[in-house]
Amino acid sequence: MKRAGLIAATLAIVLAMAIACCPKKAPPQPPIAPPPQAEAVPPAPTPAPAPVAPEPVAPAKPAYALQAIHFGFDQYEIRPEDVKIVDENAAYLRDNPNAKLSLEGYCDPVGTEEYNRGLGLRRANAAKNYLVKQGIDAARLTAISFGKDKLVTTDPKQFELNRRVEFSVK
Repeated sequence: MKRAGLIAATLAIVLAMAIACCPKKAPPQPPIAPPPQAEAVPPAPTPAPAPVAPEPVAPAKPAYALQAIHFGFDQYEIRPEDVKIVDENAAYLRDNPNAKLSLEGYCDPVGTEEYNRGLGLRRANAAKNYLVKQGIDAARLTAISFGKDKLVTTDPKQFELNRRVEFSVK
């Protein structure tokens, strides 16, 4: 029995050591739940941008319509009512520094061919000289005469339409 007591005591010591040496198990932790996922809510539709009115564009500068000037019978001085037209043509030349003009003088069919050629040239030169006085370089201007070659009308009541200088861009 002694022996049985000794075995029981040894077993008790071994068991006590085993219990003392073994770490205690922590109580089981509840499993960690995954982070909550956001509900799959479709994104709120972005409002369509309000229609943007186009920026106002400055109206295009109208193309110049170089107008002809007219003269009295057997005259080559620029009439006061035609000065504004020549001034507008000068503005075109200032706005277009590379433009060159041909100033074409015309006459009505009254008179000789030679006289009308000379009168047409005097009319074209009158317009050219006016433009030069307005600051336009004379090298950009060419004066020529067609005399009575290119009539607008043959009606004697409308011959004043033939007595003109036309401004043509070269």
